Amino acid sequence: MEKKRVVIGFLGTTLDAGKQNRWGRWRPTVELCQYRDLPIGRLDMIHGEGSMALAERVTADIAQVSPATEVRRHLMNLADPWDFEEVYGALHDFARGYPFDPDAEDYLVNITTGTHVAQICWFLLIEAHFIPAKILQLSPPRGGRDGGERQPSSYGLIDIDLSRYDRIATRFRRDRDEAANFLKSGIETRNEAFNRMIDRIEQVAIRSKAPLLLCGPTGAGKSQLARRIYELKKARRQVGGPFVEVNCATLRGDGAASALFGHVRGAFTGAASERAGLLRAADKGILFLDEIGELGPDEQAMALRAIEEKRFLPVGSDKEVGSDFQLIAGTNRDLSLDVRAGRFREDLLARLNLWTFDLPGLADRPEDIEPNLDFELARFSEREGLHVTINREARQRYLAFAASPAARWLANFRDLGASVTRMATLAPRGRIDAATVDEELARLRRAWASKADDDRDLLADLFGESELDGIDLFDRVQLVEVVKVCRREPTASAAGRALFAASRAKKASANDADRLRKYLGRFGLDWTAVRERGA
Repeated sequence: MEKKRVVIGFLGTTLDAGKQNRWGRWRPTVELCQYRDLPIGRLDMIHGEGSMALAERVTADIAQVSPATEVRRHLMNLADPWDFEEVYGALHDFARGYPFDPDAEDYLVNITTGTHVAQICWFLLIEAHFIPAKILQLSPPRGGRDGGERQPSSYGLIDIDLSRYDRIATRFRRDRDEAANFLKSGIETRNEAFNRMIDRIEQVAIRSKAPLLLCGPTGAGKSQLARRIYELKKARRQVGGPFVEVNCATLRGDGAASALFGHVRGAFTGAASERAGLLRAADKGILFLDEIGELGPDEQAMALRAIEEKRFLPVGSDKEVGSDFQLIAGTNRDLSLDVRAGRFREDLLARLNLWTFDLPGLADRPEDIEPNLDFELARFSEREGLHVTINREARQRYLAFAASPAARWLANFRDLGASVTRMATLAPRGRIDAATVDEELARLRRAWASKADDDRDLLADLFGESELDGIDLFDRVQLVEVVKVCRREPTASAAGRALFAASRAKKASANDADRLRKYLGRFGLDWTAVRERGA
């Protein structure tokens, strides 16, 4: 069964009017019912009370030229047809109440008549699938008369489902690919999981102003990615202010709040002049708070309000200031564990956790070592003005080691960048050879072994070398982390909360400090000894 074609549109108070010689002029609402290749089964004509007479005349004329077309009139009174909010609301209500039946009817929305505001509103409603229709656009006749008869007008149909237009869809995909490639600094990464994550970040960055949380180990590329997100949004004219980067680990004591939120003159000893603060500096731009888990509790509370309300109090001031920034936060810690341990505000994490992305370390992306090797070589050449390459044997030797278990990459891509810089600097005649690679690999092994020696020295200071050799490697690895937490936290209770946060959340740990003391006691250690040796 053939579907009925239905047209929905406004009565044209100007274009459809004309009492005299109305058959000699172009009237789009009447004209659309006269195309032989576009038979109209029903016309839903929208008009106000002031156009009742015109609506009756147009209805009668359509009955004369197209008896098969049913005309239904819909009353819609608009106080101001150029008021976007009013027009959209009225058309939205119309669409919600309309008995659409796409299985039996094909719908066209005629945008030839009505204000430009109405045209935009029709487009938005169709694009958002409130109205299952295509757009109908009529064009007036060109030229004069031909043999005494007016030349016919024309029409065009527009389907807003852009995915059906191959050339538009191809261009859209190309734009998205270029944006994702931009976020990766042009590196042809091969890790599928990482590439999917970058695609999702690109979507979120373009469509949302909500905070983003970038997680991952040191050197995974959080700072670089945050800056590329900013540059992408700036290129799309979505931000106009600057990119302000802050490493929260450098903010300590009374100066932390002042650095972030500013202060007024005389707020504290030494405050001889007013300071705007980094949040105000990021107005209309992006604020990147790296290592946000290092913020103190007071700064966390102030940051939460600034993120939610875009307003805050500078230190020593009783007058609020505003800053409309988008926040990107970075951390190499599990903030959910910090929440359980009482070191990080749960409400702040909830605000940051809308869009969370975990950046993998280099060891989790071995297939991306080679493209990053080439990227670092190109970056060195651009930075130093020296073109450096690597021969095949040297490349194979370096990549084999880089992807092996022996490569620890403690600082991830930061380590890789430093390694390539050293090789490029020492490369004879601008070409890295096998001997240069061997020298670099020996240097990396020594550096990583030194880190292992540091951990051994930490325990040897507590046990002595001979006694340490009697402890299993498994226990030594665990003990290193326990001792580090004990020396970082001010009390045994705080250290216990940090170490046993998961058990505590499951209510499987009654006394964290006592549990820690019992653990240390297994090795003949106590809280005081661990703390004093580390002082």
